[in-house]
Amino acid sequence: MNTNNQAVSILLVDDDEINNFISIKLIKKALLTTEIMACLNGKFAIDQLVEIQRKDPSKLPDYILLDINMPIMNGWEFLDEYKRLNIDPLGKSKIFIISSSVFSNDINKARSYPLVHSFISKPLSVEKIKEMFEADKAV
Repeated sequence: MNTNNQAVSILLVDDDEINNFISIKLIKKALLTTEIMACLNGKFAIDQLVEIQRKDPSKLPDYILLDINMPIMNGWEFLDEYKRLNIDPLGKSKIFIISSSVFSNDINKARSYPLVHSFISKPLSVEKIKEMFEADKAV
């Protein structure tokens, strides 16, 4: 997390608009200085990230909160495309899977991706968000 009082930038990738609304409210409550962009599917998120990478890679988000089950491009396809396109070669963005899935195969699959920092179960809460960012600061 940024310690120099700069805003933390977050890309939220989730097809559920109500979930996004709630997540944004919770993130803003947990972290005072945040810039949040939401995308409703992995394809749109990849397109946005490619554009940011092309224009100014320093503007890539600090964190990507990624749902698994989405139309058009799901979370796994997003991760594969993100890696294939080498969107973040310097590893600026930390990716967290945020999912309502309780299947151990999804949790294990998330852990198998070196790009994935952690798997967080929905629903999000202020406490989970604070824990996620505190744990990241300690790393």
